[in-house]
Amino acid sequence: MLYLVRMDVSIPPDIPGEQAAAIKQEEKAYSQALQKEGRWPHLWRVVGEYANYSVFDVDSNDELHGILQNLPLFPYMKIIVTPLAQHPSAITVSGI
Repeated sequence: MLYLVRMDVSIPPDIPGEQAAAIKQEEKAYSQALQKEGRWPHLWRVVGEYANYSVFDVDSNDELHGILQNLPLFPYMKIIVTPLAQHPSAITVSGI
């Protein structure tokens, strides 16, 4: 199942810089592991914002929820999830 996910990050300004940097490093390692597994095939930055659009390829809503909930930056995110379906005019079938 494919999902388009927008993640907007807002780290509180009172979090010490070293702590914020450590969380971001954990986030990077976690996201890159999921990308290598193929469950996070696309990750795109939103220009001018601390936000991204991502495409996840997972088996269920519950699997996606678990992935998102385990993001180190999850407590500081607003997340919007959009399930995707094949468009009848697309010339490729489910090809990411």
